[in-house]
Formats: sequence, C-alpha cells, structure tokens
Amino acid sequence: MNFTGASLLPIIDMSIFHILFSAAILLSFLTAQTLSGILKGHPHQTIKLEGFRGFKTYTIDSTRADENGSFSLRYTAKDRGIGVLSSNDSKPFFVILCAEGMRVTGELLSNSESLYVTESAENLAFSEYAGLQPKREQALSAWTYLEKMYVSDSAFLKHAAPLQAIQNEKLRLHAEDKAYLAALPAHSYARWYLPVRKLVSSVSAVAQYRTDEIPASISAFRALDYADPRLYTSGLFKDAIESHFWLLENSGRSLDSVFLEMRVSIDAVLLSLIKDEKKYNEVVDYLFDVLERHSLFQASEYLAIKVLNETACTVDGNLARQLETYRAMKKGNTAPDILFVGNVRNPSAGVSAGPAALSELTTSHTLVVFGASWCPKCAEEVPAIANLYNKWKKMGLEVVFISLDESEAEFIKFTQRFPFISMCDFRKWDGKVVNDYYVFGTPTMFLLDSKREILLRPNSVKQVDAWVDWFLGDQK
Repeated sequence: MNFTGASLLPIIDMSIFHILFSAAILLSFLTAQTLSGILKGHPHQTIKLEGFRGFKTYTIDSTRADENGSFSLRYTAKDRGIGVLSSNDSKPFFVILCAEGMRVTGELLSNSESLYVTESAENLAFSEYAGLQPKREQALSAWTYLEKMYVSDSAFLKHAAPLQAIQNEKLRLHAEDKAYLAALPAHSYARWYLPVRKLVSSVSAVAQYRTDEIPASISAFRALDYADPRLYTSGLFKDAIESHFWLLENSGRSLDSVFLEMRVSIDAVLLSLIKDEKKYNEVVDYLFDVLERHSLFQASEYLAIKVLNETACTVDGNLARQLETYRAMKKGNTAPDILFVGNVRNPSAGVSAGPAALSELTTSHTLVVFGASWCPKCAEEVPAIANLYNKWKKMGLEVVFISLDESEAEFIKFTQRFPFISMCDFRKWDGKVVNDYYVFGTPTMFLLDSKREILLRPNSVKQVDAWVDWFLGDQK
C-alpha cells in the first residue's frame, strides 16, 4: 500500500491531538485536590461543593454519601477560594479550597461545632479564627459601651482605674487579633481572607457601638482591590460592596456629607476595576442597583455620569442605556413631551377629546409612570396609584400611565379600572416614549412640574405619596 505525505498528515495530527488531550487530562488530575470525609448525619444524601464567581455561585462537584456518610469531592486550582459544602437538609458549611486538600468529619453540616477539618493548616486557622473573632467583636463592643460611660457619665468620671483597665483590655483584644493574623503564612489565602471577612462582618457593630472605628473601616473598604481574584472567589464580593456603602449611609454624617463620601468611595472602587473590564461592568451594574434600592439618587447619578464618561473601559450596551437615564433624565432636566397616540384611555375626558399631549395638562404636577401588565411589581404599584389618585388629583397632581404591553387585550384588561390617562403603542421597549425617557425597567416613574422639569425619580408609590403630603399638602 502506498502512503503519501498528504494521507499521513491527518493520522499524525490526530495522534498529536490524543497525546495533548491525554496530557491535559493528566495535568488536570494531578492539580486536582480532594475534599473528603465522613458525615454520620448524612447517609445516602447528596453532598455538594459550590464555589463563588463574583455575585454568583456554581457547582464544583457533587456526590452521594454512602451508608456511613463517607464522601469524596474534587476541585482544581481554578476553584480555589471559599467553598460551600452542603447536603439536602442542612445549612452550608464554609471551607477554604486551597492547594492542600482536606477531610471533614463529624455529624451534621448544620452543626459546625460537631465538625473537624483535618489535613489543611489553612482551614484549621479559618475554623479557629471563625470561633474567636465574633467573641472578640462582642467583647470590644461591650468594653466600648462601658468606656463611654466612664468618660461621659458624672457617676463614673472619678474612677480612673476601671477606665484604664477597660482601655487596656481593648488594646489587648486588638493586639491579640493582629498577632493571630500576622502569624499566618504571608501568601496563604487565610491571611488575606480573614481580615476582609472581619471588615465586612463587623460593620453593624462599628456603626452602632464603635463609631470611632468608622473612618478606619471606610478607608479599609476603599483600599480593597475589587479586581482581586481572591475577592472574586471569596463569597464576599457582594457583601464588600453592600457593607461599604451601608456603612457610609449609616455613618452618622449629614446627607450632603454622605454623598460627598460616596463619591470618594465610588472613585476608589472604579479605579481598582479599570484593569478588568468584565468585573468593572459587573460591579457598576450591582452598585447602581444598591444605590437605587436605598434611594441614594445623588450617588447613583454620580456613578452613572462617571461611568459614561470613562474612556478606559467599555460599558455593556444594556448597562449604558440604564446609566444614560441619569445623564439625560436627571433631576432639573426638562422631560420630553408625550403625544397621546396609539390606544389612549382617558376616563375623565367625557365627551371631549381630552388633552392631546403631556404639555396640554393643566395640573401643577404630573407623575409619568411606565409599566406593563406582565410586570409583577407593576401589578402592585400601579393599582396602588389608582387608589391614591383622587387624593393626589385634588392636590394638583395628574398621573399618566405609559404601558409597555404588546397585546391590546392585555393592555385594556390591566388599565380598564384606572382613573387616569393610560396609553400604549404596543412596541414594548421600542416605543418612542420609552426611548425618549430612556426607560430600562418597569415600573419607572418621573415626577414633573407644570413646565415638565424633573423634580424627582421616585422608586415607590409610598415615596410619591410622602412627597405629595409634604409639598402639596398645604393645597388641601
């Protein structure tokens, strides 16, 4: 048989492919670590190991324990960080997925005190510190409370010795904590993770009992590298962002001062993320949502404009549309006029045609609401607006509802009982009004004055009602 060079080439290429593929499998096997053990309280149950990637979790491995509760799971270098061990009927148990591998033995995952982690120095340190640190935090909060009494209460001012003892004990607790962390191997995950975990978990106690620590805690949050792969796999990615801005909001400062501090923090967070565009988009999207949920609109406006003006990173298209709302539709801007076209329902028009546009309304204020029958939140909020409409109308506030429905039947069914103007062009997100107002979600509301100046972007009906009572109440 005569083989030519051309006919040999596929055979050689396929052989090389199999060699490389086998080598990759072998390398993966060699770098994989084992998390095994015996959980006597979980016989025949599925034991699952999950890891963290930013704001999300993913399944690393799962197995079914035998009749004795024995199990074995595997993870690789890409999974290193914090892992979550769970079963069908228990609370999760957290471990450090490091290069050592480990064994977990005991009764139930939900009873962490019954579990023992062996063959992993990092997890031993993690477990020990997790038991000690909350006790230190409680003691520090208690001593701080007593210290304030001895410093400010005339009944205790003359007793210098107890005050000195309290201050010495606080110093000892801080020194003990610092020494424990310093003794951990410099490049271990535990050495990095435990201080960050402590920072995140202590914000409530710091804000309530140890206010003198607020500046240092805020500085520590700002110093975090939010692009650090260790933070991304720690399960603290979300908590670090929320705790950072929660502490700013609850720092006891005036609201104006809080917004100034939030600007500094936003700058610090984004600066650390410039080198990682994917994480930059993830964090901006999540942080924007956090600020919106807390009605911190000045901060969310600052974030939006800063991100849109950033040239070092490309912002995801959907996120850019969401942020553009704050540049085009921010407080003080004039909202576009709205022509009442398409299917328009105006129960108060009677025999007359009624106004043909938003600019023709004669009330002193207008609430423009974007929603749809398919939006679960709209099903709560828009009927609530209808219930308050008569009260608001007497105070000079009109309501205009813009529907994003695509079905005329659904639009009519949803709006038939609403006492205010409702309209729909059945183009959903592609409608002219939706695009003119940069609407990216439902419900979205804009409170306008008679000149269509944007006064407020309410995030709830309750906020609108409170505004009406405060600013229009004297018109009753």
